[in-house]
Amino acid sequence: MIELENAAYTYGGEALLTDMTLTLAPGTFHFLTGPSGAGKTTFLKLLYGALQATEGAVRIFGDDVTGLSRDQIALMRRRVGVVHQDCQFLDHLPVAENVALPLTVSGQATPDQVDNLNELMGWVGLHGKFEALPPQLSGGERQRAALARALILSPDVILADEPTGNVDWEMSQRLLRLLIELNRMGKTVMIATHDLALIRAAKAHVQARVLRIAGRTLHTAGADL
Repeated sequence: MIELENAAYTYGGEALLTDMTLTLAPGTFHFLTGPSGAGKTTFLKLLYGALQATEGAVRIFGDDVTGLSRDQIALMRRRVGVVHQDCQFLDHLPVAENVALPLTVSGQATPDQVDNLNELMGWVGLHGKFEALPPQLSGGERQRAALARALILSPDVILADEPTGNVDWEMSQRLLRLLIELNRMGKTVMIATHDLALIRAAKAHVQARVLRIAGRTLHTAGADL
């Protein structure tokens, strides 16, 4: 589904990531760890084509990203839902319209999709928040809205960058349960996090591979976390 083969990323003459080899198979669950500044966000951007490797190969759904046009990359990225760390929204638009923005931008805002939006908002626990503006949401509600927005196009892969970084433990567990449920529905999931307690909690409910970025490259973490 997504493959990295000896991929590296260099910026400004400095190697940020090197010799990265990985396969994300359909329906698998992964955690990505590493200290702040290790390159977790950069790595995720390679996985959905926001950045292109400066060495090696990145293949997404069988296509080498370097051979794709901008339009082809945009189409491919509809199959990858990304929950960004900063949860940016358009503050003047209601939450439901923010969640539906990928539909609007891609020209898929049909009546059937509106029904899907209502169901999705309920699934993430945002009933009654359709008309709320983003500044009126709590941290947990913003994270759930960000997850809903990432899911609105029914992607095959979900990449979440520190999705529990700004919420309490109870909300972290709720978000984790949603992501585990998505994985059980057949989605490939990768969560970038520095929270080892979250990983330990997840491993009781899902078979997850733990990856770690250290020394600018990717390692499989040990079992004792």
